[in-house]
Amino acid sequence: MRDHPIPAVTEPLQYRAIGVVRGEFRADSDEKSTRGQLIDSDGQALECVVLGRMLTLMRRHLDMSQPHLWVVYPRCREQEHLHLQIAGIWEPSTLSRSDDLEGSAPAEDSLPEGDDYFSIRGELVYTKAETADVVVKVRQQPRADGFRPLPFKLQLKGQLALEHLRHFVSLDVRRQGQLLQIESSEVIAPMPTRGGKGRGGAARRGASSTRPVSS
Repeated sequence: MRDHPIPAVTEPLQYRAIGVVRGEFRADSDEKSTRGQLIDSDGQALECVVLGRMLTLMRRHLDMSQPHLWVVYPRCREQEHLHLQIAGIWEPSTLSRSDDLEGSAPAEDSLPEGDDYFSIRGELVYTKAETADVVVKVRQQPRADGFRPLPFKLQLKGQLALEHLRHFVSLDVRRQGQLLQIESSEVIAPMPTRGGKGRGGAARRGASSTRPVSS
C-alpha cells in the first residue's frame, strides 16, 4: 500500500489539483447515490460527486455513518462555492491488504500535512493583492480514448506577486470552509509562449523560488 494518497511530482510542469477532506458522505437520495454532500466536523456541507468504482468500495467496506478521509479533486463552479469529486479514500486501517504481516506497525489514517490539505499545480492567470484573489489554470491529461478534457480554473485566496503572472506555480493549500487558502507557494518557471520559449528563457530551465504566503 502507498504511504501517501497524493503521489509525488514526477515532472517540473506537472499539473494537478488534489487534496484530502475528512467528512461524512450523505447521498442526495437512493436514486442519486453518487451525488451528495460531505459534512465536516464543523457541520460545513460541501457539494460532491463520487467518481468511478468508489461507490462499490463505499457500499462494501465503509461505515457510511462515520466520517472518513476522502481523496478529492476540487472544482470552483461558483464564487466561494467549492465542489469536490471523490476519487478515493485514505484509510489504511480499514483497507490494508489482508496479507499484511501480523505484528506490523498499526496503519495511520492521518497525514503529516493534516486534514483539508490540497496540492495545486498550474498556471497563475490572475492575482489581485487588494482582495487576496488568485486564479490558477489546471490542464488535464488526455484520456485513454483520446478525449482531451478542457482545462479548468480554481479560485484561491492568498498573496502571489503580479510579476509571477503567466508562470507555472506549485501551491500548498488549506481548505477553510468553502475557500481554498494558499499556505505556501513555489514559482517553478515562466509558461512557454507560442514560440516554445518562456519569458526570460526556456520554461523548463527556469529557476524556482519558494516562499510562505501570508493569509
